[in-house]
Amino acid sequence: MTGDLGKWLIGIGLIIVLAGVVLWLFADRLGWLGQLPGDIHVERENVRFYFPISTMIIISIVLSLLLTLLARIFGR
Repeated sequence: MTGDLGKWLIGIGLIIVLAGVVLWLFADRLGWLGQLPGDIHVERENVRFYFPISTMIIISIVLSLLLTLLARIFGR
C-alpha cells in the first residue's frame, strides 16, 4: 500500500512540474488566460481583488475532459 502511495505522489509531482514547464514556455501565448470576460478584477487605492472565475471554469472543464479521456484510455 505504501509503495502505491509513493508512486501516486511521484506521478502527481511530475504532472505539476510538467504543467509548470509548459506554462513557463508558453506564457507569452497564454496572455489572455486570466483576462476573460467574467473574471472579476477590482482595483482601489489600497486594495486589489482578483477572482478569475471564468478562467477557473474553463480550466476545470479542460481538466475534466482530459482526465475522462485518460481514464477511458487506461480502462479505469
